Amino acid sequence: MSEARAPFVFVGCHELRENLGWRAHDARELLDGLEQVPVGAVFHHVYGYFLRHRFYAGPYANDFASWAAVQLRDRVLGERLAVLDPFEFADLALLREELMSIIDDHLTHLPVVPRLVYGEPFYFVQSHIVEIATDQRARTLAEFRQHLGEIDASTVYYHMVEARVRLGRRSGDFAEWLRASLGRPDLAEQVERIDLYFLSLERVRARILGLLDVALDDEAATPR
Repeated sequence: MSEARAPFVFVGCHELRENLGWRAHDARELLDGLEQVPVGAVFHHVYGYFLRHRFYAGPYANDFASWAAVQLRDRVLGERLAVLDPFEFADLALLREELMSIIDDHLTHLPVVPRLVYGEPFYFVQSHIVEIATDQRARTLAEFRQHLGEIDASTVYYHMVEARVRLGRRSGDFAEWLRASLGRPDLAEQVERIDLYFLSLERVRARILGLLDVALDDEAATPR
């Protein structure tokens, strides 16, 4: 089994939340808030959703959609916000514009903007991701598979979501290491093709583990 040119170093993370002091009681206030808050709030309420829902992403896989559907009881707006795939956007500013466009268009079709009655207001929050070093390193595909099955789900989030969206490593750290250090572009492409939206972190982990198991079985069956 070949060794990588450089080991993969697994990094975990922790989310520190900052309440921005802005809240919404209806869709219009949600739109106004989106326009005013730092773009980091968009990251927290969309991509940070997956870190806070590690085992089940749910039908409304971002905070805006979930609040609209569950608290405001506007299922139409909730569904429109939910079908938006955030991983298709190159940066947070473009994602914010699209979210605002959806809400604005929804408002134009409402004769009266429904106000929150029994639900909780939407509180705008932004988060700061703190890296947590681990002692887990992998030089072979087997070691990578072993550690991936053991690490905390926050480590999957850091390397698959944080790295791609906020740190600018668009392929994600797992795929980049498989391609550049281990010389497995075929496996890297399969990892890159995993659709992260509507998948919990544990389901993402399971998908990658499945790909690694197939690759390891193939290596074991290949005559030396």
